[in-house]
Amino acid sequence: MVNLEWYRTFKAVYKNGNFSVAAKELFMSQPAVSQQISMLEAHVGNKLFNRKSKGVEPTEYAKLLNNLIIDALDRLESVETGFRAKAEDATRLISVGISKHLFDCIGNLLISKFDLIDFTFAENDELFALVDSKKLDFAITTKRFDTFDTTYEIVGKIKLILVAPSSLDITEFRQKLKADNFTEIEQWLNAQKWYSHDARIPHIKLFWLHAFNKKRPSMVPNYIIPSESEMLRLLAKNDGVAVTWNCNARNYIKENKLQLVWNSFHVPEEFVYLLTPKNNSAKSIFDVIEKELKLFFGNRL
Repeated sequence: MVNLEWYRTFKAVYKNGNFSVAAKELFMSQPAVSQQISMLEAHVGNKLFNRKSKGVEPTEYAKLLNNLIIDALDRLESVETGFRAKAEDATRLISVGISKHLFDCIGNLLISKFDLIDFTFAENDELFALVDSKKLDFAITTKRFDTFDTTYEIVGKIKLILVAPSSLDITEFRQKLKADNFTEIEQWLNAQKWYSHDARIPHIKLFWLHAFNKKRPSMVPNYIIPSESEMLRLLAKNDGVAVTWNCNARNYIKENKLQLVWNSFHVPEEFVYLLTPKNNSAKSIFDVIEKELKLFFGNRL
């Protein structure tokens, strides 16, 4: 039975015209190369190389054999290289920058797909600077950056929504919403207990800006919990309301721990971008992350 390594050795000798050079390329000893060529010659029943003063030259049969096997051997080596690259990617440490609130949304997804990840928490502009300076392999942002040294792909959309515990009676709110009585809607919301993941209430401000055309709400948050996932976990067990990304609330709503209070059509969706330096050697990892994020965000609330 023919050994595929014989053909690999044949290809190296044929290309280099020299047993010693082929041995170095294959990380083998010269006697091992000579032995494999002798075994292949015995298998095919024809002499393959004639020795010269410097190296060897292929016989006519060797030229015929090369034409017959070279395409198939190249394809086989390409497949082998691809599998090796995937195996290396699976054990490579990758660095990913992401904001805390987006990490709450997709952190588990990334951890389930890769064995080694070094996460950095930062906001959009800082994440871009880290990718641009090649201090991060990837960043997941909600802001688009167009430069010569970085590339990006849109991987999904997220939207701010208003949620509350399932136990909260929102019948009155829905009636006001149905009547488009925004003054009373705002009054009802101001009367609730509010949860925020940040003392600057960025989510609430942005929601208010679009829903009520006001730069700042009049309420003060009752509870500031600097983690969106923890904020939602506690909200589900208590009274109050919160503005959060729909992807973070998705599972809580499915499990009936939270309810969707208001998904305002005035509040726009935001794109989520996967950012990486150009000519990144981890292109295959970029493709995996891109695919998984698109699948995740495709299953939106």
